[in-house]
Amino acid sequence: MGRAHIFKGGPAVELEQIPGVGKSIAKRLRDAGFANVETLAVTPAREVKEKAGYEKLEAAQRIVEAARELLGCRFITAYEHWEMTKKRLRCRTGSKALDNLLGGGIETQAITELVGQYGSGKTQLCLMLCVTAQLKPEQGGLGGNVLYFDTEGTFSSNRVYQIAAENGLDPGQTLHNIILSRVYTSDHQMFLLDNAFEKCAEENVKLVVVDSIISHFRGEYLGRETLADRQQKLNLYMHLGLFASFLDTQGSLKEICTSPALHEYLHRLML
Repeated sequence: MGRAHIFKGGPAVELEQIPGVGKSIAKRLRDAGFANVETLAVTPAREVKEKAGYEKLEAAQRIVEAARELLGCRFITAYEHWEMTKKRLRCRTGSKALDNLLGGGIETQAITELVGQYGSGKTQLCLMLCVTAQLKPEQGGLGGNVLYFDTEGTFSSNRVYQIAAENGLDPGQTLHNIILSRVYTSDHQMFLLDNAFEKCAEENVKLVVVDSIISHFRGEYLGRETLADRQQKLNLYMHLGLFASFLDTQGSLKEICTSPALHEYLHRLML
């Protein structure tokens, strides 16, 4: 009988609840970008050591292991997993053909990567989703706000205004419900994702958009000698994003990112 090993869902757990972590250590971890137990649990101990300034790796490992133990894990049957997937929502894209292809729209509790040439409409689809995600679930939306990471300066508030007006929504309120962050470097991009856990909970965020995920990494890590470092950071970024969406016990948090289709990169469409 198939079983899956997963983290328990639920509200974010405060750092002070980790055995042996008092106010001073919790402040140290928060200052390093670890807002709660969830963010700490999915971060490699070596990175915790570097960010929090621990002298020995063993100290960071003990805290990370304690966070993972506190967060908890359990074994479930494939049937239980199937029951969980039924709670997932789907967000309409604005295109009936694309919605049919995706089985009803973009699925929650997952990362969807849009891959295409420059000018193929990736950003346009992201802007459309910024509007449809705010619709009620019975209307094909997610009933929440949007967190948008703009790495290339392509976000268009004018276009969002037009889309909202065309769909009979209040354009001003629609724009108010989109939390925008202009991203300037790959380190800045990693930092923002570290803090996205807390922001999503505070602002009722149901859709996280990263447009584009590869841009800064491609520009900053040049040559084959930097390939390993770049891929390691991208891997961590994707895993943190997936974990953030999976922690949403209501099954309504979704992350979507875009990548240019270049012949020297291998891209995947993750649904």
